[in-house]
Amino acid sequence: MSQAPTPEGGATPPDLIDAITGLQPGNATHALRHKRDKVAAATQGSYDALFDPALPGLTLAERLLVALYAARLTPSPQLADHYRARLAAAGVDAAAISVAGQGSPADAADPRLRAILTFTRTLIEKPVEGDKAALEALPAAGLSTPAVVTLAQLIAFLSYQVRLVAGLDALKALNDNAGAQA
Repeated sequence: MSQAPTPEGGATPPDLIDAITGLQPGNATHALRHKRDKVAAATQGSYDALFDPALPGLTLAERLLVALYAARLTPSPQLADHYRARLAAAGVDAAAISVAGQGSPADAADPRLRAILTFTRTLIEKPVEGDKAALEALPAAGLSTPAVVTLAQLIAFLSYQVRLVAGLDALKALNDNAGAQA
């Protein structure tokens, strides 16, 4: 798998997906991805909006912890590395990063984070169990209705992002192998 390093300090490159998958202008997979550039722009725009520090409801740290946890569960090592770097650059508590990066929700000292990560795991591993009871655990942990909606949207986006990276990595490997055989 190709892995572009996250820029210094965990900053987001202009196109995160291209950077993470190592796509460069001129290669076949990059050209295919950007054939409908508005889709690539919308993907980056969704990322920028969901990780905007000003987005209310969930803190940026909570959203980044969800992203690290989701990337770990799926798994997507490239995205996990990216989100881990962003968390470190944001100065997030090492214990919280450890829970998202290698622990379980039960290890979270904060009940709110525990509920958020539990819901994340439910939607990623057993989405059919994301029922009324799973949703009701979130307000009980202090999340407002808009925060619950944001969390669900974030998890859906992360699922898309992980699949996009995996698909582009596979396509790039296929194109690289075809080019090497030619």
